[in-house]
Amino acid sequence: MTGWYPIFLKEMLHFRRKLLRMGYIFSAMIAPIIYLVTFGLGLGKTVRLSEGGDYLTFLLPGLVAMSSMNNSYSWVASALNLSRLYFKTFQVYIQSPIKPSSIMIGEVLAGMVKGLFASSLIIAVGFTVPSGFSINLIFLITLLLNCFMFASLGVITGMITKSHEDTATYSNFFIMPMAFFSGTFFSIDRIPLIFKPLIYIMPLTHTNIVIRKTHFDLEAVISLGVIIFYCLLFFILGSRLIKGYNE
Repeated sequence: MTGWYPIFLKEMLHFRRKLLRMGYIFSAMIAPIIYLVTFGLGLGKTVRLSEGGDYLTFLLPGLVAMSSMNNSYSWVASALNLSRLYFKTFQVYIQSPIKPSSIMIGEVLAGMVKGLFASSLIIAVGFTVPSGFSINLIFLITLLLNCFMFASLGVITGMITKSHEDTATYSNFFIMPMAFFSGTFFSIDRIPLIFKPLIYIMPLTHTNIVIRKTHFDLEAVISLGVIIFYCLLFFILGSRLIKGYNE
């Protein structure tokens, strides 16, 4: 049995227990559903996109990207923070003969599963509302990379925070701005030019660009390259933080 699997299995058993509570499923859906009803079915009827098409078709991929980001990141960051500072179970991983990269892989894969589960709920809703929403290979590849990227970022946050309250602070400063300003609810073409360099630094911006594409063009290839760069960067940083823990 490979080193990452026990860690992944532990998180999945914990996740399965939460799935048995209907409250968890509703909590995973409530925020995206509120955004869908408010922006898509409410204000969306009055919105006209410069690139054409209806607003609901534009919004749904953004909600999937945002939901996968929130759940992949927050589950890993919170769980790792609690296991490291309060339950002290993370120290068992460090003292066991498991490589830091294996710990990283187990945590990231668990975060990806949780992000994909939350995203699948939004996708299911997307197919039930009247829109042109559809998924393709580019959509699926981008979704998987987005879950990997933010689960890796969740490991970094879980390793550097000094308390559970710090996790919420990092989320407020990094995750929440990305949710609203990275092209989830409106095209980044509408953002003033002075702010665009900052917007293009945000990883979710590139996810929102690629996940709406129907084919690979130059913009999609560039943004996909940026996503892969962030995936590698966050994974390497997370692995080094785990390796340096208690040294």
